[in-house]
Amino acid sequence: MPISFPPKSAAHDSADADALALNALGWVLADDERAERLLALTGLTPEILRERLTDRAVLTAVLDFLANHEPDLLLAADALSVEPQVLLAARERLAR
Repeated sequence: MPISFPPKSAAHDSADADALALNALGWVLADDERAERLLALTGLTPEILRERLTDRAVLTAVLDFLANHEPDLLLAADALSVEPQVLLAARERLAR
């Protein structure tokens, strides 16, 4: 008999989106040039990232940054072992 799991709750989806965005941020910051571009294009600063790391607006800005540059979106998705659409869906959940 197969095991049945309950559907994910909205809170669980939101936590997944937060975790994915944090992982994406880590990936972005691992490359100096990409990190500088993130800061320049989003208006984020190192101080804002430190102080508001889990703020949904900050996490959304990180995923917006990836969504607006397809090469980075594809590279990030590959590095995080997810499909690009998963990153885009996480962005939509965080923006709500």
